[in-house]
Amino acid sequence: MINTIIVYVPCKSRAEAAKIAKALLQKKLVACANVLQSSSFFRWKNKLVADKEAILLLKTRKSLQKKVEREILHLHSYELPCILAFSGKANKRFEQWIEEETLE
Repeated sequence: MINTIIVYVPCKSRAEAAKIAKALLQKKLVACANVLQSSSFFRWKNKLVADKEAILLLKTRKSLQKKVEREILHLHSYELPCILAFSGKANKRFEQWIEEETLE
């Protein structure tokens, strides 16, 4: 059984999130991507910021995490993109599907 992870990546827009998702899917680095609209509040360069973002959720194998991160860093527009990976345990058939849809 593979080790499944969810990768959380806020993006500046739905278009940017879709661009990153499509690139990762084409390279078979992720099996699935979801894009969610979000309102974000954070401090950046000593200023309080409120902005709209698109949250990219990616399902992949733990073993592909570094490749996924490199590709995101290459495509992302933020000076300091957030790339958080969470370990997960999915149902057996879903994990098999992730394995079938990603390279290893």
